[in-house]
Amino acid sequence: MFNMTSKRSDVEKRHIKGIRKRQFRDWSVFTAYLLPSAAGVALFFILPLIMLAYSSTMRSTTSDVFVGLDNYTRVLENKAFLLAAKNTLLFSAMAVPLSVLLALLLALMLNTKLPGRSWFRSVLLNPMMVPVASVVLIWQVFFSFNGSLNSFLGGFGVDKIDWMKSDWSRLVILLLFIWKTLGYNMVLFLSALNNVPAELIDSAKMDGAGSVRRFFSVSTVYILPTVFFVGIMSLVNSFKIFREVYLLTGSYPVDALYLLQHFMNNAFQNLDYQKLSSAAIIMFIAMVIIVGILFLVESRLDSEVEE
Repeated sequence: MFNMTSKRSDVEKRHIKGIRKRQFRDWSVFTAYLLPSAAGVALFFILPLIMLAYSSTMRSTTSDVFVGLDNYTRVLENKAFLLAAKNTLLFSAMAVPLSVLLALLLALMLNTKLPGRSWFRSVLLNPMMVPVASVVLIWQVFFSFNGSLNSFLGGFGVDKIDWMKSDWSRLVILLLFIWKTLGYNMVLFLSALNNVPAELIDSAKMDGAGSVRRFFSVSTVYILPTVFFVGIMSLVNSFKIFREVYLLTGSYPVDALYLLQHFMNNAFQNLDYQKLSSAAIIMFIAMVIIVGILFLVESRLDSEVEE
């Protein structure tokens, strides 16, 4: 009896030892695959962020005097920064909901048996393949003082408008943003809608649910993660609209188009690295908070749906 118990114990020990070896081997393989990416992220993202945070607490690039939050106070009291922050948040608040809503509506329309929907999809995806310089050229042809739009409106007796220096400038950039992002967001929503189980849609039809009720009761549950993903991507892209605005208007546009990237770009050109570093860290913190709130809302909605 003692020998049988001893043998069983030895077998169990060898079994446990084999499991641990496999776990260590799997962990080693996982680490080997992950290490290059982790090293790249640490080298090109985390390390520069730490250096940026350190630089923002120094008096200057040539002085190691620690000034704490003085640079942040200076930035937060700067009128140009406050104007840039207000314009950036206002643009994102307009652009992100419109981009998500219009893309979802187009996806719902193209998910039906609409004639010519393949051609329509191709047309909406074309802006994704157009370089930024070409996009800017198109907008200059349409919205410059002697552009096509003013020539068209002049036929109706409307005076010429310098669109990029008027109150309409923010709307012009908003149209540019939506035109660029609409196709990509639409494709994401189409993919999400195609993943909705057909049997659930058919069951809802048999129960007498209309198309609107089917969408909010069935489809919304499955496309909700895509809605948040598209929203976050649109938010990030709205902060990157600086490229187009800069190429259209230069470093100092009208007040309505003066964005955070303008402020940081001008600080870089003026070699004011402490102001640049502080503004970049503030922008980073704001983005983390906004995205964190979106993820928190998504998790709570997912938990409510599961219940």
